[in-house]
Amino acid sequence: MRSFKYTLILCIVLMGSFYKAGAQSIRAEAKLDRAVILIGEQTQFHLSVKFHVKDKVDFPVLTDTISGKVQIVSVKADTTFDKEDVSMETIRRSYTITSFDSGDYVIPSYAFHATGGDSKTEALRLQVSPVAVDTTKAIYDIKQPLAIKYSLWDWLRDNWQLVVIVLGVLLVIGAVIYYLRKRPKKEVIVEAPKSVIPAYITALQKLTELRDKKLWQQEQVKQYHTELSDVIREYLENRYTIQAQEQTSDEIFASLRYMDITEENRNMLRQMLILADLVKFAKEKPLPYENEQSLDNAVAFVNNTKQVIQAPVVKEEDKK
Repeated sequence: MRSFKYTLILCIVLMGSFYKAGAQSIRAEAKLDRAVILIGEQTQFHLSVKFHVKDKVDFPVLTDTISGKVQIVSVKADTTFDKEDVSMETIRRSYTITSFDSGDYVIPSYAFHATGGDSKTEALRLQVSPVAVDTTKAIYDIKQPLAIKYSLWDWLRDNWQLVVIVLGVLLVIGAVIYYLRKRPKKEVIVEAPKSVIPAYITALQKLTELRDKKLWQQEQVKQYHTELSDVIREYLENRYTIQAQEQTSDEIFASLRYMDITEENRNMLRQMLILADLVKFAKEKPLPYENEQSLDNAVAFVNNTKQVIQAPVVKEEDKK
């Protein structure tokens, strides 16, 4: 009977530990650089959330104002990954805020919702103080500007260096125009445009070949994700002109931070590269659907971000 009680207590403790671990899978935080500012001064308001890369997080949407009279001037976003645990991702947004009305303002709590749980930030207080005015001093009228005679010769004397530079530039431009008109004209040889295979076509062909190899179905999971990662890195180099082959996944995400890529496409790229890193370096064993999802995400990412090269237009006189 006593051993049954001990077993029951142990099960309850383990269940509490599992529940606590699940509840901590997402952690949100809010902070202010300065809690007291003068009217018109600016400070930074930071919102961040740390969560598992496989989860999807709904980040709160902030309008132009907070608490009515606290205005958002600008916002910057950043995404990083835990160096000790690449499966944990942190999204940060820094808001530059100000206010032109004195008073104490409450920055409310913001809720973050994710598949792994919910988390709320703490409410913060921002004090906007008025500018102190010395009322002991007298108030004076604004002085009117003084009228000073300023002739053309005075201006030339003060700006003679600018005049010399302008005259020199005009002389150089005139000499270049004279040379271009008098030089013998060379016969222009028009070369036929070379056919360029777009980067997305090459990437899609290699992804199709990788699917046909059926590597992960033959227990070659590491080779499968290595080749998949190489194809996408090569596509990123050709499409966005970054050194993706020589960069880590975190460095790739940093290089693409300001590129015109939708959040959905970023999430597909993130899932694919992070899972490949886990397989190559952490000996992760993905499920079959995860292997298929990585390849499907790669094909969708290439199709959604492809850049079509327009064929040159040949005029009738060029044909002759």
